[in-house]
Amino acid sequence: MKKGRLEAFSDGVLAIIITIMVLELKAPEGSEFSALMPLIPVFISYLISFIYIGIYWNNHHHLINTVEKVSAGILWANLHLLFWLSMIPFVTAWMGSNQFAPETLSLYGFVLMMAAIAYYILQKAIIKHHGHTSTLARALGSDFKGKISMVLYLAGIPAAFLNEWISGSIYIGIAFLWLIPDTRIEKTLRKEAESD
Repeated sequence: MKKGRLEAFSDGVLAIIITIMVLELKAPEGSEFSALMPLIPVFISYLISFIYIGIYWNNHHHLINTVEKVSAGILWANLHLLFWLSMIPFVTAWMGSNQFAPETLSLYGFVLMMAAIAYYILQKAIIKHHGHTSTLARALGSDFKGKISMVLYLAGIPAAFLNEWISGSIYIGIAFLWLIPDTRIEKTLRKEAESD
């Protein structure tokens, strides 16, 4: 399979995920601005999740740029990632409609952690298929940013039961860590193009 098909399928799934999330933003009954107040937690949870999906879409694009050939392992690893990302609308809606209750925050963090693990597995599948001297392997190096994110998710899950603000801050902090697109892959691709 050509990588274009994998990328188009992934883009389509991510677009559907965003669509499902925005459909959870129901218009209130009243016409006054005060009728919007109960929707603030729902909107905040939507905004955070929208940013996360945007981060995954952006980094997935850069990741797939390093792929020359798609293997069965890469396909399954990509589907594994899409599975966890497809759970985000559910946990987003549950968290927002319950004003960030501890249980909802912990499940949200669990889904985010599993998506991060799935992304890591996808990276490893690509490196395994293309070799340890491949573009992606050279670009990632030790992948400190990816590993620290998983540790922070792991900390945010139980933190939800201690203090919702701490847990929420951890998840937002991780999003900020990744908000600026990862330039490691772009730099490596640019160096390869210049040396050719």
